[in-house]
Parts: sequence; structure tokens; C-alpha cells
Amino acid sequence: MGRLASSLRSALVVAGLVVSTGAGAAANAPGDAPDAAAVDFLAAHLDRSVDPGVDFFQYANGGWLKSHPIPRSESSWGIGNEVDDELYARLRTISEAAAKSGAAPGSDSQKIGDFWATAVDEAKADALDLRPLRAELARIDGIRDRAGVLDAAFALRPLGVGTFFQVGVWQDSKDSGTMAVQLHQGGLGLPERDFYFNPEAGVAKLRTAYVAHIARSFELLGRSPAAAKAGAAKVMAFETALAQASRKLADLRDPEKNYNRMSPAALTAKYTPSIDWTARLAAWKLAPSYVVVGQPEFFAAQDRLLRETPVAVLQDYLRYHLVDTYSPYLSARFDAEHFDFHGRAMSGQQEQRPRWKRVLDEENDAMGMVLGRIFVAEYFPKASKDRYASMVEAIRDTFRARIERLDWMGADTKAKALAKLASVTPKVGYPDRWKDFSTLSIGRDSYAANVMSAQRWQFQDTLSKFGKPVDRTEWDMTPQTYNAYYNPSNNEIVLPAAIFMVPGVPDAQVDDAVAYGYVAASTIGHEITHGFDDEGRQFDARGNLSGWWTAQDADRFNAAAKRMVEQFDAYEPLPGLHINGKASLGENIADYGGVLLGLEAFKKTAQYRAGRSIGGLTPTQRYFLGYALGWMSQQREERLRQRLLSDVHAPAKWRVLGPMSNIPEFYEAFGVKPGQPMWRAPADRVRIW
Repeated sequence: MGRLASSLRSALVVAGLVVSTGAGAAANAPGDAPDAAAVDFLAAHLDRSVDPGVDFFQYANGGWLKSHPIPRSESSWGIGNEVDDELYARLRTISEAAAKSGAAPGSDSQKIGDFWATAVDEAKADALDLRPLRAELARIDGIRDRAGVLDAAFALRPLGVGTFFQVGVWQDSKDSGTMAVQLHQGGLGLPERDFYFNPEAGVAKLRTAYVAHIARSFELLGRSPAAAKAGAAKVMAFETALAQASRKLADLRDPEKNYNRMSPAALTAKYTPSIDWTARLAAWKLAPSYVVVGQPEFFAAQDRLLRETPVAVLQDYLRYHLVDTYSPYLSARFDAEHFDFHGRAMSGQQEQRPRWKRVLDEENDAMGMVLGRIFVAEYFPKASKDRYASMVEAIRDTFRARIERLDWMGADTKAKALAKLASVTPKVGYPDRWKDFSTLSIGRDSYAANVMSAQRWQFQDTLSKFGKPVDRTEWDMTPQTYNAYYNPSNNEIVLPAAIFMVPGVPDAQVDDAVAYGYVAASTIGHEITHGFDDEGRQFDARGNLSGWWTAQDADRFNAAAKRMVEQFDAYEPLPGLHINGKASLGENIADYGGVLLGLEAFKKTAQYRAGRSIGGLTPTQRYFLGYALGWMSQQREERLRQRLLSDVHAPAKWRVLGPMSNIPEFYEAFGVKPGQPMWRAPADRVRIW
């Protein structure tokens, strides 16, 4: 993905027109001269006390970061948060109006209004307290044996409570026209398996805090402190055993090793004798001839743990995950406990974000496409969609030329790479066909009940895809999401409307140099390059996982990628915690490729050819600063620690420093000299695309 979404999980932002004080990034069509009104809006972002050859990220963004400290309610703060805030107030107004409208049952306004009114009613949540979970807790209390444990776990799955493993219906990696039942490792309460084992002091402290959080959750359910503490320790021991059986983050990025096709009966017989997968899937009206199992050894270990772990411990495991999942939607005492661990301990937030903002996040999660339909109709015209679609083609043309002149790739592989590039489908702005939410039921019983209803709807929507043709028009992000993605099975890039926005800057003031760095490089070029990174390159033009590279070309690619791994492995954002170069390789290759593609495309524009400076910055300097603008953010130590262990993206700062150090034009633009921290000897620079 191009950028991680910030606090508003699907940031309600619209590009292309001025919204509040912001606007879309690319003011001019690719190749046009910058508008005469273009000004040096980058000036306030710079920290001119820093030499760009020493720390380009700080030079590019330090001025803004110093004047925008992280608010107490946030774990990080940056450009994405600024984008969020421009639309939070607008969405609140729409939701409040919908709540008072008396809209017809089943209408979009009724669903939006009822969700909002119920979610912001703290008094009602306090009065109901634990009542919305009573039926599910009673189910867990009634468990008598391991079969009952599995019955409860499968019943919790449609509610979004992920225990033991992940299961769903997704495209088959080796047959992209087929929707297949797939199973993967899961069931952990901490973000990733290494949280259970990493010896770094901060991570060890988090493990202690996690056990204390589980214990306090049990106390909220009425258990004595001593019994709660004992139960929490046993749940942690069980999860640690699950983590031990789980593959590491980097190993999950090998699509071949994480594709293991077998019949449900074979999965039961060979790996999970405790789980009759044929019967369990039939209960969901699924009768697949095969399933794709990501990590068979995990399922074997989990089955053994199910047999060896006392039923009472497994009940506590289920209780904790149910309560922790739904605590934000219950009374204040549950919500506060959830925040104390997940917000304060895990992410470094010093206080809760305002409830209304958190409600908007959940509302967007529940029915984001309903909201997206409203926003796009008003704020993202077809002209804006056409503008960015044109920029996609400028990047595609540039990538085509780069592939054609590669000296390390043979003719056979090159021909197939060009065919794949030509087949990439761009989805820009918003879907051409909107998903039907007519069967989603939202009322005013309780906040938790509405979240449950949305989760059930989403679960059934996923299951309903089995046995049907793949819907290649569907989007996995809403138009108002400040992010983007590449889907290898569809060989498509998806660019939501929100991703194009530079907050606080009208279109006419965004010159091509900045637009090509901010949009063409960090988003469009980044996502297209994902089709040719270490993982994406293994999928062919039709979206199937296949070996279309010659052995020689694959070896050459892997040798260059290895240098990228070593480069990022060397970065140490926190003492004792390095970036995981292997786990983040795909994103790092995509960042590097995006910068190369955006720069070459920008060189074809009138602004680059004219060579005029704006605010004392040359067009090339503004291009690189435009790229850095996309990563203008900072985060608390707790958040950084969490991301280093669980995220396949490098932290924002190193997503700027890393690719810049491999681009010769960067050295020329800013006069980087040997011996400076940004300097990398030419022989040591990564060269791939």
C-alpha cells in the first residue's frame, strides 16, 4: 500500500475541489505548466537549519513537525491527520442531520443516523453496560468440552471476534478467477508473533502490560483480582504457544510457501483431527472441493494445543477476545480499560480521542461505501477522476520505457513484464458500481448491536462470494480512504479519491513538481511497482501466481533485492530495534520504483523543461520535497516500537531516507557529499527498476 491510513481509518477526504481549507494535489494535467498562482507553500515545512545531505527527512518536514507536536490524544501526527480533520466536522454534520431526519427505514440516511445517535449516547451505553454481550458470554459459560469450545469460536467469527485462526473467502492466488476458502494463522491478542518473544525492554514491558490488561478485563466481568490474575497468566501462556507455532512476519510474504491446497477432509485428517472442516464449513453453507491453507504447521500445533489445554483456559481465551473486541462499544468502564492498554500502553496516547471522532471511524468501517456514495457525488467530479487517470497513464508509459531499456532482464521475461504492465487496471477515485447495502440492518438498540450487525453483514457478504465469478469491479477501500493498494490477483491499482489531497492547499497552488512527487511517485508509481516487487512480480498478467521469470532474471532481481534488504536492516530507529528489511522489502522496492517513475515522468512536463525556481527551490528539488510531503509525520516511541515489530512498512522517515539515497538525481539536486549521512557510494546503491 502507498500510505498507512491515519486516525480516521477511512479518512473522509475528497480530492479535486477545495474542501474546508484543502484541495486535491495535482492541479495541472500531466505535462502542463504550473499555474501562475503556484506559490512556495513548502517553505513552512522546511527546517533550513538541517543540511539535506545530513537528514533529508528533517530538512523537508522539520519545520512543520516542530510546529505541529503530537496531540495528547494521538499516537502519531502528520499529513494524514490533517486530511482527516478537514472532513471529521463535515461528516459529523451529515450524521447529526441524518439522526434528526426521521428518514425512511432502510434508507442510507436512516442507517447513518441511527448508527450515529446510538454510538454517541454514552448514557445509554453505561446503562446497558455488559448486556449487549450477555448471550455470547452465556454461550461461552455453557461450554463443557472441546467441541463446545469450537462451537463458540465458530459462532464468534461472524461477529468479528478472531480466535485461533483466520478463515474467509478470497481469490485463489493460482486461479484468480476463483473465489476459494482460505485459512491462515491467527488468534493472537498482541499485534504480531514477535511481541511474545522479542527481548527488547520496551517489548518486554508491553508483555507485562498485556497480561495485566487481560486480568483487569476479567475483573470487569466480576472475577476476584487473584482469580483474574491467574486466568490471565494462563491465557498468555496459551497465546505464547500459538505465537511459537506462527510464522514470522517476513515469512508470511512468500506467496508460494503460504499456498497449500488440500481438501477439507485432508486438512482434518493430516493436521486438525479435532476440527471436521467439511462439517464446519457446511454449517456456513460452504462445500468447497479444496481449501487453501497458509501455514499447515500452525494448524497442526493449534490442534495439539486444543487437545492439551484445559477447557477452562480456552473459555477464558474466548471470553477475553470477545470482551476486548467489543469494549469500545460498551460502558465507560470497559472502554477505558481497552484504551488504557491499546491506546496508552501500546501506542503512547495520553488521553482518549474525542468520542465523536471514534464513532465516525466505526461508522465508516460499518458502512463506508454508503458514506462514500454521498461524498463522491458532491465533492469528486468526473473531471478530477479523469485528471488522475491521465497521470496513471503517464507513469505507465514511463515504466514501459524503463523496462524496455533494462540491461539486466532478458528478452523473454521482459516481454511478459511489458504484457503485465499493459494489463494493469487502474481504479481511480471511486467505484463505477456501488456495493448494495440494502440488507444491512441498523437500529437504536445499542452501539454494540449495530457493530455486531455490520460485522455479520460483512461476514455473510464475504461468504456469499464463494462459487460465484470474481467481481473485478469491487473495491477493498472506500473512496474517502487516505491510502491506496495494488491487488496482485486482479493486477489492479486502486487509488481512492482521498489519496490525492494536499491539505490546506488549493489546486492552483500545487505545481507539477510537487504533484508528481506526492501523487505520481508516492502513490501511483508506488502501487504500479508493487506489481513488480519481490512478491507481486510472482503474479502474471492474469493475476495468477506463476513462475513467468527465467531463472537467470529471477536470480538477478533477487540479488538486487538482497541489497535493499541489507540497506533497511541497517537502519535502527530505536536502540536495539532495527527495521525488518525482509518483511518491508515489497514496500521499500515500491517506494524506490515510485520515485524513479515519478521523476522520469516529471521530466517530460513544461515546468521541468522551463527550469524556473519557486521560492528558491528548483523543479527537481520541489519534486523530491513533494515526495517527502507524503510522509510528513511523527510518532510516539510506543507506536514506533509497535510498528517496527508488526508492520511491513518502514517508518515514515526511512521511507524518505531509504529511496533518496539510491537516486543519483537526489545527490545532484541537493549537493550531497561523500561522508554525509545521506551519502551512499554509487557501487552500494540499489538498482532494480
